[in-house]
Amino acid sequence: MLAGLSLPPAIAGTHAASAIALPPATGSAALYARALVLDANALASVGALLHDDDQALHLLQIRESGISAIKTTLGGAAGSFEETVADIARAQQLIDSHPGLFLKVVDHGDMARAKREGKVALIFSFEATTMLEDKLERIDLFRGLGVRVMQLSYNRASAFGGGSLDDASMGLSALGREAIARMNAQGVALDLSHSNARTTQEGIEASRTPPLITHAGCSAVFEHPRNKGDAELRAMADKGGVVGIYMLPFLTEDNRQPLLADYIAHLEHALRVCGEDHVGIGTDALFFPVDEKDIREMDLQMRERQRSGTGAPGENRTPYLPDANTPRRLALVAEALLRHGHAPRVVEKVLGANFARAFGDIWRSG
Repeated sequence: MLAGLSLPPAIAGTHAASAIALPPATGSAALYARALVLDANALASVGALLHDDDQALHLLQIRESGISAIKTTLGGAAGSFEETVADIARAQQLIDSHPGLFLKVVDHGDMARAKREGKVALIFSFEATTMLEDKLERIDLFRGLGVRVMQLSYNRASAFGGGSLDDASMGLSALGREAIARMNAQGVALDLSHSNARTTQEGIEASRTPPLITHAGCSAVFEHPRNKGDAELRAMADKGGVVGIYMLPFLTEDNRQPLLADYIAHLEHALRVCGEDHVGIGTDALFFPVDEKDIREMDLQMRERQRSGTGAPGENRTPYLPDANTPRRLALVAEALLRHGHAPRVVEKVLGANFARAFGDIWRSG
């Protein structure tokens, strides 16, 4: 996740409804309407919507997106304990303020409930470990506050293991193994999206519950530190996990903006490597339609991330797909997969059923 780019999740300024054409009212539209659609990484620090100048428009766009569940990152890339608790409190306040739209995920059944009731289930998650401050008991504490997904590092190494921008020799630490055991026992999902290859592999091996990679790309399609190799993807799938493909610039070389076709190329490679039961979506991109003002703002934030050392190579483009610049971008993904010949059951699995199954397997273990 470009976590440092996501506080708040939307840049101030009124956006008109996206001009991107939506799929026609055909089989793809019907499939999308009946599917449990789950974005495994979007709307970071979602509670910031409480103070959003365009709150009414953005809440309407969330409702009309067709998404049933969203994993939201709380605490950012380097949040302290106090900052993270405040971020969780804001997310809870948003849910309490809009009970007709949002539902907090406490157990597996809440996602299906949200789909039935026409709401959006919010899954609280962490991408960093700074809020834990190497204190394993805080895994239990934050689990009690609703956090259901945690990582071992954010790009750079933590006390638990290596980050995606670290030396390849850095792997899972002894404390990291203890953290995974504690997550497993508490029913907290282990997310290896930002871990380097060795930590990812060792984390997969150490976990007793399905390991997740909620937002990444495929190195075989485009080599990048944040993308995962086929060996890691196969190992994850062999243990029942799911990889979510993101819509970040890291899908392609850095001299152009990635498009929906690039996204589908990564998604289809993951399906070939992992199988139809182990691939999903974790967009990790700006949720609301992007305009020129947003691009200028993003450019400034990405430069700051590079100066601070938290940015990854290729962070020189706004995180969005120009030809899927709409809150209903996942409907476009569904249409593209069907057009490429994928069976409706496979498309429904990718849209959300795979992550829903994996989350159920993990959370029931705690």
